[in-house]
Amino acid sequence: MTVTVLNRPTGFHQIPAHDGILSLLAEAQDSVIAMSSLSQNGLAFGPRDVRPGIRYRAIYPDNARTAPTLCRHLGAMSLAGVAVRTVAMVPMNALVIDNSIAVLPADTTNGSVAVLRLSSVVTTAIELFERVWPDAVPLADRDAPIGTDLSLREKDLLRLLALGATDEVAAAQLGISVRTVRRMVSHIMNRLGARSRFQAGVKAADRGWLLDRAS
Repeated sequence: MTVTVLNRPTGFHQIPAHDGILSLLAEAQDSVIAMSSLSQNGLAFGPRDVRPGIRYRAIYPDNARTAPTLCRHLGAMSLAGVAVRTVAMVPMNALVIDNSIAVLPADTTNGSVAVLRLSSVVTTAIELFERVWPDAVPLADRDAPIGTDLSLREKDLLRLLALGATDEVAAAQLGISVRTVRRMVSHIMNRLGARSRFQAGVKAADRGWLLDRAS
């Protein structure tokens, strides 16, 4: 795997990708932003690469919240100090360092990446990130999932809400407070990366969480 470094439209050189990206991150002075699909070409960096004094923000796909290995990565990044958010689909894989260097996938056949200092490319990557960021769902440390499943009470709550129960009715049925119901709903939405209760219900149904106790 290599990194192609483009300082000018007419010049470039190659360095090992893994060590090259780590070297660029180690030289960051102010900020690092990332959009990563967490795929092989996702340009993801790890919690050990996070340094104090640097502002880190990262956007990942919603489905990473419920995939065991990926959700642990999101949680570790958040605990390391990265502001983590998720979206339904990451628009592109990109890493921008200090608003001056953009790292992009260059060749999917050998995994190489391009490091560009062209202002037009850097600006485009930053603008896309900033358009996506406000609508992405934040991942708080306390919301980072440990597993992929819900508790029995959470599943019962989802079923009641799917049947049209209000928070008050669900609270009475489950023997808990309305405040607890709303806190549980917020937690479930964060785990699923849902932006509404309806979307949370759809995503939970897709995962079979509403059917586990049907028999």
